[in-house]
Amino acid sequence: MAENITPLIHQLLKEIGPGRMSTTAYDTAWIARLGDIDWELSSQALNWICESQLPDGSWGASEPFYYHDRFISTLAAMIALTYRGRRTQDHKQIERGIQALERIAAGAIQGLQADHNGATVGFELIAPTLVAEAEKLGIIKKQSNNILSQLSHLRKAKMAKFAGQKINRQITPAFSAEMTGRDMLNMLDIDNLQEANGSVGNSPAATAHFALYPRPGDPQALAYLHDAVREGGAPFAIPFDVFERSWVLWNISLLAPLDNEMLACCQPHLDFLEKAWRPGSGVSFSISYTPCDGDNTSMTYEVSGSLGRTLDVETVLKYEEEDHFRCYPLEINSSVSVNVHAIGALRQAGFGSEHPSVKKVISYLRKTRRQGKFWLDKWHTSPYYPTAHAVILCQGYDDELCRDAINWILDTQKADGSWGYFNFSTAEETAYCLQALKLWERMGKKLPPDKIERGIHWLTQHADLPYPHLWIGKVLYCPDYVIRSAILSALALTR
Repeated sequence: MAENITPLIHQLLKEIGPGRMSTTAYDTAWIARLGDIDWELSSQALNWICESQLPDGSWGASEPFYYHDRFISTLAAMIALTYRGRRTQDHKQIERGIQALERIAAGAIQGLQADHNGATVGFELIAPTLVAEAEKLGIIKKQSNNILSQLSHLRKAKMAKFAGQKINRQITPAFSAEMTGRDMLNMLDIDNLQEANGSVGNSPAATAHFALYPRPGDPQALAYLHDAVREGGAPFAIPFDVFERSWVLWNISLLAPLDNEMLACCQPHLDFLEKAWRPGSGVSFSISYTPCDGDNTSMTYEVSGSLGRTLDVETVLKYEEEDHFRCYPLEINSSVSVNVHAIGALRQAGFGSEHPSVKKVISYLRKTRRQGKFWLDKWHTSPYYPTAHAVILCQGYDDELCRDAINWILDTQKADGSWGYFNFSTAEETAYCLQALKLWERMGKKLPPDKIERGIHWLTQHADLPYPHLWIGKVLYCPDYVIRSAILSALALTR
């Protein structure tokens, strides 16, 4: 490992913890509504919203343009400005926002279909709630026959499935509790909705909604929001201490064997993950979030085992379904990356290629390939994330599957040595590709050396913040330290 990379990794391992994530317009807009409850907090958020309007008048991730993200971010920001905007400048921004929103709404059918990874988390429940509120405020015209109107009917149908069951912290809908708006607050089990840290689902948006309507001015919710806000803006989720630690350690574990100092830096994080582990359930993205999931559980199991800790594989197997591994109970669409990470956990447990669980996941991955070459995933906009992880974790189980993916990675490298699925290159995607190529090469496979060399050269020049928002939650977001660890891992592997 290059000497100049090692200290950077040591420093990163000392800095990770509760989670470092980009701020989002959607969550910040919900906090900006709190003017009558917490004027200071609300004003900070409103200023952030005013400073973050995009050149076309909309809000959301500047790139890539992801329709679901841009739509609910712009709606949420416009509603907050309409409630709170008083200055001449606010009214000008509202006018530009309305024009942007009209353009976005007019292209709803094509826009929603253009996002090949699918909807953002809870979109079909959140969007109709915001649309109805924006209609009442006169921000947008009443929807009638288009897809936004159809989403409203879908929301009613989905909420009807909760008949007799209240939304509480034990189930995942709590994370998107703002979807109940003001008209369906009876769906919330208000006394059992908050987590111990005062949040609703570790979500600033859901918590702001809680402090607005179900329990106005709740002191624990407001305390959580004060802690969550940084320079006026709020992230998509906070804390996400398990997710950040597991993914960072996983990227670093690819450099094995690790030196003693690096192993020592990992120990406090391994202690934290071991404490977070719940036999029979696993872990969630945060120790303070109640519902566990298959992705964090598989990743935590694998990285803990690879760095010398022992957890029970039976808990990972609790997420096994008939033909795949799930992320959350009752999910509609499965996730490629969750199944890829399940393969990593099964490998760490010593399961051979003929084990039924391994064969199940390999079969699933073969069926879900796009053009027989790569994968798309519901948790990340770029195919390079699930595809690179599949190459790394499926080697030895199905080398043909990996070889096809490697060839696709090689074929899609840009002339300057970088990778990027959209119309721009990113350090994150380039790092994933270099990780996959280098670990494939270390298995004795032949690769064109100039491909890796050109990738290293480009990545070295573009390794620093800020990074684009490529991850999919309720909106697009960016887990900074996770991406930083992938970049440092790739540079260390290739040097």
